[in-house]
Amino acid sequence: MAKVAFLGLGVMGAPMARHLMKAGHEVTVYNRTTAKAQAWVAEHGGRLALTPAEAAEGCAFVFSCVGADSDLREVTIGPDGAFSAMQPGALFVDHTTVSAQVSRELDAEAKARGIGFLDAPVSGGQAGAENGKLTIMVGGEPEAFQRAAPVMQAYAQRIGLMGPAGSGQLTKMVNQICIAGVVQGLSEALNFAMEAGLDARAAVDVISKGAAQSWQMENRSSTMIDGQFDFGFAVDWMRKDLGLVLDEAKRLGVTLPLTALVDQFYGDVQKMGGGRQDTSSLIRRFRG
Repeated sequence: MAKVAFLGLGVMGAPMARHLMKAGHEVTVYNRTTAKAQAWVAEHGGRLALTPAEAAEGCAFVFSCVGADSDLREVTIGPDGAFSAMQPGALFVDHTTVSAQVSRELDAEAKARGIGFLDAPVSGGQAGAENGKLTIMVGGEPEAFQRAAPVMQAYAQRIGLMGPAGSGQLTKMVNQICIAGVVQGLSEALNFAMEAGLDARAAVDVISKGAAQSWQMENRSSTMIDGQFDFGFAVDWMRKDLGLVLDEAKRLGVTLPLTALVDQFYGDVQKMGGGRQDTSSLIRRFRG
């Protein structure tokens, strides 16, 4: 068991921190909105910190799950950032989906301070976080990974070291490219089925047993048909992620025509007022 801190108690971070508590770790939490951290401690126990530095003090592991590059910089190297209070040999594990570049920058800064850093974005959505069954894609040093993996196991079903710093973020980009294409195909297919006068559920039941099967089809097709889109990962966050993907692709000289098109379609969903709906709401682009 370890003394750990968790920075960021959103829909993903709050249940991840809860799993660390249940696993027996000594948990200190920080959230930019203090009331949310106070409510978490009142429900789950642990200790409340008012700054990232206060949370990190004396901890062997500091975890974060915040919003974007700027948020991550703020909780690490900003005023009262966690890096300033971490002891040599301590390890910072970032679960935010951010750019590979900021992960590399923070890895270099951590090394200069004698601390470890892992970029460790997650997949599995809110349900995966709640149920402790996330997939974690990790970039960083093997020794740091070996130390952190048993602790992350509290909320993960699959953890993989993908390479040096930034590799976790690059793997998450691969994940988001795949999801964007699958949800686009499923949206077009369901719209086609309904416009053709088919029983869309019956069609899905048949084809889901063959090569068209996917997690999205199994878990979202029925709710997409019903127009229900309150199942976690929001369009606003998907657009943030796809922006990271497209920026990295430009840097690499890689073309992603389908991903760029789906990003535009998600922009249309935002204009329709669906920014906080989950990513399966892409079908609204076709159904209105």
